[in-house]
Amino acid sequence: MNPTLETLEALRKKEAFICDMDGVIYHGNRLLNHVKEFVQWLQTNGKKFLFLTNSSERSPRELCHKLARMGLSVAEDHFYTSALATASFLSGQCPNGSAYVIGEPGLVNAMYDAGFTMNDYNPDYVVFGETRSLSYEKIERAIRLIQGGAKLIGTNSDLTGPSERGIVPACRALISPIEMATGKQAYYIGKPNPLIMRHALKTLDCHANNTAIIGDRMDTDIIAGIECEMDTILVLSGVSTRENIQQFPYNPSIILHDVGELIGL
Repeated sequence: MNPTLETLEALRKKEAFICDMDGVIYHGNRLLNHVKEFVQWLQTNGKKFLFLTNSSERSPRELCHKLARMGLSVAEDHFYTSALATASFLSGQCPNGSAYVIGEPGLVNAMYDAGFTMNDYNPDYVVFGETRSLSYEKIERAIRLIQGGAKLIGTNSDLTGPSERGIVPACRALISPIEMATGKQAYYIGKPNPLIMRHALKTLDCHANNTAIIGDRMDTDIIAGIECEMDTILVLSGVSTRENIQQFPYNPSIILHDVGELIGL
């Protein structure tokens, strides 16, 4: 797991990289160390890359603009979110369906673009993503709709996420009152669900054997890569530490301090 020159050289030769964002590229509005150099390395060496985030709050355009404000120029087509994966999955399950959505504009817009209408009376689905505007009233309404037959969907299964001020609750923690009150388990679309991983590989037009995933979470990024048979790079710039990774019964291919270590910084 610890980096060796041979392992790093093999990883650097990969054709494509799937990269998480929160805890790998930034914390909130703070760019992490060596990220500019890493992105420049990807672009200069002609690597295929996709920023694959479990966050559903922002659209690819907003993520593109966010990185631009931090001094990084990355085209919009290099981003894919759990909101887009959720909307794509539901449009195949229930074309032109309806949903009661608890989440931020990135999720709401993705659902609209997929042909869904918003419905707080008798929707096909209750769709839940990260939000800072969660209220008791929204939780209560979601519970009643699910008891009335709506199916519960979560954009991602993260319990926590990193921020500039430390660890914050994420989708699975926020949705838990609804699951507990209804006795219904949400179906989660984001990493490590193979649905979002297959889309990432299809977008990159690259085989898993020649792709590496970079992430800060053992329970989403790393297990997603292992189950897709790709090399996995765990960085310690997010929620994971060398101590807490010991609780998992699987290991990443390599552990790095941050993305800069991959390119020799």
